[in-house]
Amino acid sequence: MGKTREIKNRMKAVGNIKRITRTMQMIATSKFAKAQSAAQAPKPYTGALFDLVAQLAGGDASHPLLAEADASAPELTLLITSDRGLCGPYNGSLIRAALKHLRANATAMSGPVEVVGKKGMGVLKFSGVPIAQHHTQFGDKPQFDDVRRLADNFVERFLAGEISAVRVVYMQYISAGRQSPQVMQLLPLRAPEATEADAGPRAVYEFSPSADELLDALIPAAVRSLLFQCFNDAIVSEHVARMVAMKSATDNAGKMGNSLRRQFNRARQSQITTELTEIISGAAALE
Repeated sequence: MGKTREIKNRMKAVGNIKRITRTMQMIATSKFAKAQSAAQAPKPYTGALFDLVAQLAGGDASHPLLAEADASAPELTLLITSDRGLCGPYNGSLIRAALKHLRANATAMSGPVEVVGKKGMGVLKFSGVPIAQHHTQFGDKPQFDDVRRLADNFVERFLAGEISAVRVVYMQYISAGRQSPQVMQLLPLRAPEATEADAGPRAVYEFSPSADELLDALIPAAVRSLLFQCFNDAIVSEHVARMVAMKSATDNAGKMGNSLRRQFNRARQSQITTELTEIISGAAALE
């Protein structure tokens, strides 16, 4: 009797877990759809902005944010992780990529390391990496104004010579089935490399005022847009990872529930057989 009661309690616990993970999967799916729309919306603007910057920088114009800084200054590394867990290998992949980058670059290891998200903060502290700043203002829905202030801070420090480069470690969203941890150079700004898709006709612009004046306005805007895109990609990837992890947990809970149900039926059948045997044996002893 004790064994069947124990299995029944386990079945109830697994059923509760299955309901929780299914609910979390549905919430993550809903959030993923909204975050994906938010991440895809600014991409045409960002692409056009980089196209303008590439055309302006391709001539005689130059800008301090495009030039390599003093190599003696340290690099700044920004790691974007999540505040919550239960998202599979999402945070682990990012932290491994960040630690690999830091250990392979002495200027990055000696420079300031800033972290977004509680998960990255805890692991880097445990790994002995000093954290210069922990950003807690972004959450699940990063606002452009918050990202703009962070990007402007990076630009000011880069122009002042405090840092020689800014690299962002984040999860790039490629598709719903593929996300990849990336170490992206934010400063000095690099225009995206041309691909076969860009080989066709391109828009021709007539610039006024001068290219240098336009770059003064366009390049900081490009830095802000690029950093905002990193945050959007990170949020979408987190929701995808949590959605997949919770679906896997729900499926595993269902399999465990079926296994426990079979064990319960066998134990119950064995118990009934034992009781019938005792009854028959007792009746035979009275004859």
